[in-house]
Amino acid sequence: MDKPYVSHEEATIRSFRNDPAFAAEYLNSVLEDGTREEFLIALRRLAEAHGMNEVARAAHLNPKTLYRTLSATGNPELKSFAALLDAMGMRLAVIPKQGQKQL
Repeated sequence: MDKPYVSHEEATIRSFRNDPAFAAEYLNSVLEDGTREEFLIALRRLAEAHGMNEVARAAHLNPKTLYRTLSATGNPELKSFAALLDAMGMRLAVIPKQGQKQL
């Protein structure tokens, strides 16, 4: 029998899986306001929502290495980072800051 409710965590995981724009906004928010460690943990949370083994396979990464890479002390290479985002249906982008004076 189905539960008449879902937990906040379960609802968030569903949103990450079903709404790429929400997942991207979540990562962008943590990237803008959080620390490097918080960003890696947020990225790990998204990978877990998509299924860590499936993400590792799609990104051509070893699952054990992926867990270590997405820890608070991890240090992913740009190639691995881009592959990980691609496996979750996202990509890396650079945008100019609003109102920022150029050198």
